[in-house]
Amino acid sequence: MMGLHLLMEDDDDNGEVLLPPKNFWEVEDGIYRSGFPQLENFGFLSTLNLKSIIYLCPEPYPEENLKSLESNNIKLFHFGIHGKTDPPTPMPKDRVLSALRVLVDVRNHPILIHCKQGKHRTGCLVGCLRKVQNWCLSSVLEEYQKCAGLKWRQRDLRFIEEFDVLGLRQCLYSIIYQYNGYGLKRRKLLYQEENVVQEQHKPQATKG
Repeated sequence: MMGLHLLMEDDDDNGEVLLPPKNFWEVEDGIYRSGFPQLENFGFLSTLNLKSIIYLCPEPYPEENLKSLESNNIKLFHFGIHGKTDPPTPMPKDRVLSALRVLVDVRNHPILIHCKQGKHRTGCLVGCLRKVQNWCLSSVLEEYQKCAGLKWRQRDLRFIEEFDVLGLRQCLYSIIYQYNGYGLKRRKLLYQEENVVQEQHKPQATKG
């Protein structure tokens, strides 16, 4: 299982404390996850040179945060997903798939994924990403539980387990593989996906 690295707060050259958002983790090179960033977190986020943010809550993004994104030329992808537990709201597969398409497109990297707490909705999206990366299911679910802590949800585990990533393979081939990529690991993943697509289009022998 690939280890996650929590980036601790640090001081910049001006002596200012750089405070990461709550539940901040580096998923892998160029992909980060966290809870909802507050204004005091934007100094830290600026060190990541983000190109994009995936926001998974239904509420509008705060105006002050939007101004900060605009001033730093960061694109916001908003996928409104409710996180209610009473009554429980199921994860919408179509929106998760749309968010996943944005996430795997390396042209959007470096990218930050966040919801409110950075645990459940964010954890489901990262879990689906791991399935695209061909992680074994036990490691995918273990990562979700580790990041969600004591408040992990059985229905989230079930959603990740049942989520079908096969429909994303053509997207990986048509959008990402033609791009040079963002890091060696991405290129390795995309090469595997290319083989899958080619296998799907292999001519079939005919009887005659």
